[in-house]
Amino acid sequence: MSPALTAAASDPVLAEGAGQSETPDRNRCPYLVVRDPDVVREVLHRPAAFSPANALVAVTPLEGPALRVLQRVRFALPPVLASNDTDTHAGIRKVVAGFFTPAKVAAMEPRIRELAREAARSAADQLASSGQVDLVQAVAAFPPAVVMLELLGLPVQDLAALKRWGLDSMELFWGWPDGNRQLELARSAADFYVWLRQLVAESRKAPGRNLFKSLAEHGLSTPEICSLGYFLLIAGQETTTQLISTTLFRLLQGSTPVGWKDARSEAGSASMVRHVLATESSVPTWRRVTAHDTSLGGGLVPAGTEILLELSGNPVTSEATPMSQSVSSTAVLRGQSTSRGLVFGSGIHRCLGAKLAELEATIVVQEAATALPEVQLQECQTDWIRLLSFQAPRTVTIRSR
Repeated sequence: MSPALTAAASDPVLAEGAGQSETPDRNRCPYLVVRDPDVVREVLHRPAAFSPANALVAVTPLEGPALRVLQRVRFALPPVLASNDTDTHAGIRKVVAGFFTPAKVAAMEPRIRELAREAARSAADQLASSGQVDLVQAVAAFPPAVVMLELLGLPVQDLAALKRWGLDSMELFWGWPDGNRQLELARSAADFYVWLRQLVAESRKAPGRNLFKSLAEHGLSTPEICSLGYFLLIAGQETTTQLISTTLFRLLQGSTPVGWKDARSEAGSASMVRHVLATESSVPTWRRVTAHDTSLGGGLVPAGTEILLELSGNPVTSEATPMSQSVSSTAVLRGQSTSRGLVFGSGIHRCLGAKLAELEATIVVQEAATALPEVQLQECQTDWIRLLSFQAPRTVTIRSR
């Protein structure tokens, strides 16, 4: 493990959230990249050997000014769920899973349909009035955020800020920002954390059932609830927005087995969402670290080895990014391409919102294709979010044919 990452994992203030280094090495890939699906699954099913402790550590160690911004608001992210490798994980996961049961997800379908249809109609109106519309903002951005908050029993508020905070935090923890950009992103993360801490305090006293109250009743402290909520409120909706965005872009690009007209049916839309999940999901990679010397893929992996698991097609490892510049010098366990079966992870840390995300994406894409029958991309090329573990087009701008 690199010294910078060691510091990140042990930082007493930010815990799992960030590292620190005066001169981070941005030109070296510290990961053992695992692409073989069977080996990826093996790693995920051996949490005692391959710990999730590094799952939420900042990819680029944070520098002093950014750290001080976070420390001023008592920003703390102790390991609670995704990065928790202790015996407390199972009980906490059970509490959270109670909000994502198959019955609760199925019961949300009419509400998802309502939100998706409303957004699609609004996009059609905007297209008619202005001649173009960005589907990321018009149809993909807000329905997942509303659904997530409602499902967790939390107030639907400050949606635009939540979306901005989510993207900024993704870049802060999974991107390669320089010192100046880190400072901007840290200010955003601090604002998000202060907002979240207030929401936790209000939710603990609110009538009815909500996730934060349930976690408090389970015995979690406010910093622990904030830690869980910080990434859940990002991953629980922003990754779905990104899945929808990629699906819409590829459909309109015409480079997939399913066409725009086909997506007007639920079967066609679901098929396209599954295709994107298998080939370029919004979460193409995830991290683990070896807890002790162990074997993997027929070889010895020393304790402390940083591992990058490829869950679906991952342009980050082949395009011009700070990581890909040196990935060729990193050991790679190769095999057949990964499949949809791993895209939400596997084992005790598998994504609790997998069914919800797939359902939301299918419905939103179907409603958009139905409400916007004769459209085409304004530009066939677009700027993409390319982070270590997240990817999606930033815009999907369309015009009438």
